[in-house]
Amino acid sequence: MLIVKDLMSHELYTLKPTDTVQQARELMLKQQIRHIPIVNEDNELLGLVSKRDVLAASVSTLAELQENERAEIESHIPLDKIMIKEVVIAEENTHLVETARFMLETKQGCLPVMRESKLVGILTEADFVRLSLFLLKKMAEHENINH
Repeated sequence: MLIVKDLMSHELYTLKPTDTVQQARELMLKQQIRHIPIVNEDNELLGLVSKRDVLAASVSTLAELQENERAEIESHIPLDKIMIKEVVIAEENTHLVETARFMLETKQGCLPVMRESKLVGILTEADFVRLSLFLLKKMAEHENINH
């Protein structure tokens, strides 16, 4: 049976609570991610920022500001002002079926994965889509072999 540790992303992109909305926006664009765990210097999870949080805190493009003016404003908004502080987490040995059901029922886009209060990974909707694609390809290969 597959567990969270088998599917989670080990490559983590994190920020500190004193980092800014502008830094989060740049990291999300550069790494093509939608969730950023917010950690302290000991890699303990303090919160989570999603793309939705960044968009909600951003200056609207309708505000008729230049890009550099918007960036200047967002560079003064620390993430601890917008981050989700009560984060739902996953343990790395939890079964994937149970985790997928939970994420679907609660509409969680991601679950930071913890081991002994340290952040060790992140499990996202994209990880499940990647798994689905892998399984669908395997099923197609199996059908082609049997026909």
